[in-house]
Amino acid sequence: MSAFFKTVCTAFIVGFSVGCQSNDMNPLDQILNSDMPKIKAIADQLDQHNVQILYTQIDRDEKGHPTFKEFTFQLDDDLYFYPASTAKLPVAILAIQKVRQLQAAGVQIGLDDRFVIKDTSGKVIIAQDSTAETGYPSIRHMIKKIFLVSDNDAYNYLFDFLGRDFVNKELNKRNLGPSHLNHKFLYGADNKNTWAFAFYNAQNELTYAQQSITSVIDKHNYPLKDIEKGIGYTDNDGTLYQEPFDFSEKNFFSLKSLNNIMRAIIFPESIPNDNRFDLNKEDYEFLRFWMSRNTFESDYPNYQTDGYFESYVKFFLFGDDQGPMPDNIRSYNKVGNAYGTLTEIAYVLDSTNEVEYMLAATILVNQNQIFNDGVYEYDSLGIPFMAELGRQIHAYELAR
Repeated sequence: MSAFFKTVCTAFIVGFSVGCQSNDMNPLDQILNSDMPKIKAIADQLDQHNVQILYTQIDRDEKGHPTFKEFTFQLDDDLYFYPASTAKLPVAILAIQKVRQLQAAGVQIGLDDRFVIKDTSGKVIIAQDSTAETGYPSIRHMIKKIFLVSDNDAYNYLFDFLGRDFVNKELNKRNLGPSHLNHKFLYGADNKNTWAFAFYNAQNELTYAQQSITSVIDKHNYPLKDIEKGIGYTDNDGTLYQEPFDFSEKNFFSLKSLNNIMRAIIFPESIPNDNRFDLNKEDYEFLRFWMSRNTFESDYPNYQTDGYFESYVKFFLFGDDQGPMPDNIRSYNKVGNAYGTLTEIAYVLDSTNEVEYMLAATILVNQNQIFNDGVYEYDSLGIPFMAELGRQIHAYELAR
């Protein structure tokens, strides 16, 4: 038995017994009421942590068709949390979709075409990428970097390739839940006017040129709760302001919408046709492959360097253990952490035990209630909670 499964089975034995529970009982309530220390540390102070959880059981009929049953804990579409890098998931998806739409219109652009980006003054932002096998940036390579290490620059390039109006209109059209993408992850960025792009094929021929795009959609209009948080915040120069931090111009996704976006990639057949992304079979396979890789499973880019480990972007199940991950468990996921908020959406597949489920959760760990000061309890509270939550759900699934 692997070290991971020893942990899971021990957690199951200590935490709760599934076999004697009613089918109508919410397993999330059982888990949050357990005595597991990493769960209890959060559950004992729920009012401080903005916990939301969505767990989806997946069962298949004799033909392999899936059915879904959802369990929730404190799920609230109107309660704001900062989505951080989970916002990179729809951007990665829509970057592929835009390429396919351009191709359908007769443009010869490809996902592997190298691109050059210039700002509005003509200054080159990027023209080369030493982490790519070709030495040049491409849409496909940026998506790999997003899933392997949640690379901010890769997201910023794709954000401007799309333009925020395109992203928000496409997400709204798909009706997958409330969301609004408003900004890059770049201090002082111009989020209203994009950079300019030029794409070139392997023969160095220009395949597509895109001038700067100006956004006309300024911000979302959702009447969200708790959009101002904490008792203070610091600016990027370190000046402390003793007033709540206003998130009204930050990115926004409900946990349900993020979960639906993930489901639309893993199980597109379960989504109404009009709500699906405009992708082909190869696109779905590419996205699933890279979102299920651990950080070390790539030669280009190669992240087997100091500061990284296999579960670097896998909070559920493995986040508090930097050792090797088991081969039989794949987490198709996207995580985010910033401003004291940890969020993950995942489809987990255990091929050995024929277990599959979806799990989404968000948690705030900011005990001093000061935002943007870099003082958060990610390692002591947040990641241990997320990892233990994943292990408890996996244990429940093994017993189920």
